[in-house]
Amino acid sequence: MKCPYCNSHNSRVIDTRDIPDGIRRRRECTECRQRFTTYERVANINLLIVKRDGRREEFDRDKLIKSMRISCSKRAVSAEQINTAAREIEADLYAMGKGELQSLTVGQLVMNHLQHIDDVAYVRYASVYRRFEDVSNMAEEIEQLLERRRREQAQKNQIPLPIES
Repeated sequence: MKCPYCNSHNSRVIDTRDIPDGIRRRRECTECRQRFTTYERVANINLLIVKRDGRREEFDRDKLIKSMRISCSKRAVSAEQINTAAREIEADLYAMGKGELQSLTVGQLVMNHLQHIDDVAYVRYASVYRRFEDVSNMAEEIEQLLERRRREQAQKNQIPLPIES
């Protein structure tokens, strides 16, 4: 592994840990003694995303994270929440077992995750994803979100039925 400080190709692994989407290795350069971290991920099949206009692009996790960060900007959403959601979305996409997926599928998965993370981020993303033409479209989406929240709250407040033995 090439040292990012002195460009030497001599380094040794100090620590290896499993992380949710791969392996994290802590390394030390044998030349300059600087320490650095590398991450390894299993190379998945090339997943192609079919855009609305018919173009095909390779799935790009960084692009997914960037779009989620834009939606979550100036909100109380941590980078870890975004990264976790991105990992889960990516895993869901690969679990579908298809080589090509519609961009609408990706957008829907992102919206499903964002609505559990932050309402404002969800509405921001939905406004771009659903291409709201006017305020009434946005108002409808907000009303649907509020209705889902009411249903979820009502379910939490229900008293569970006793189970007979």
